[in-house]
Amino acid sequence: MSFEFDGPGPSPEPTHELHPAAEHYDIDLLLTDNWNTPLWRRLLGQVRDRVAPEQLPPLELTSRPVDVGMLPSDRLSLPWYRTVFTNVGDVVSPETQPPLELESRPVDVGELIADQMSHGWWTSLLRNLADAVAPERMPPLQLTSKPMDPGLGTASMLLPRWSSVITTPKVFLPDKPKPDYAPAVPRAAPAKPKPSAAEEEFVHVLTADVRRDLRRSVLRQRVWISLAVIEVLALIGTSIWWK
Repeated sequence: MSFEFDGPGPSPEPTHELHPAAEHYDIDLLLTDNWNTPLWRRLLGQVRDRVAPEQLPPLELTSRPVDVGMLPSDRLSLPWYRTVFTNVGDVVSPETQPPLELESRPVDVGELIADQMSHGWWTSLLRNLADAVAPERMPPLQLTSKPMDPGLGTASMLLPRWSSVITTPKVFLPDKPKPDYAPAVPRAAPAKPKPSAAEEEFVHVLTADVRRDLRRSVLRQRVWISLAVIEVLALIGTSIWWK
């Protein structure tokens, strides 16, 4: 059995028609000429730009400038008392700002989540009962999608799965027998190798050093605590009896 598919014919070769004005422009993807300029010429050019810079025409701005106040760098360079006085002045007599100009279109998003959380629990219960008794009528949904072409109307062919075509009865194979459980015999742990005399001596020396450091740290702690207690008692005694 053979299947013959009548696919679409050979597509015509695309014809690229250039705009009449595009024929006068050549696309140059190479590097510019100043890329191969010698180093000394570039240094002389930078010195000339620093000594006698090129006089450019005045800049023409097409946007509206916005006053952003003091820059963060200038604000950080101020001494600390200037910022304290500025904060006190803002609290006593705050600056009156012009009204905010919104350029976006407001969108009604309903009640905010913060306002919903501030209501009592009975309001949400009554709202749920009202939605269950008399739900809000929504306008009909406007769909802009179109039905999908499964491919049967074109030159391609959609083949179903072989498992949905066969009509033989289902056969359930028996499960594989499970292996018998055999308890694992515990193995004796291997004997640890006996450390050498040099290792034992190193461990003893290290243990003695650690114990000596601990005793010294405990002694220093007791001395410092005693000095702190004596100083507190002296301060209390002088504040009471020193007149």
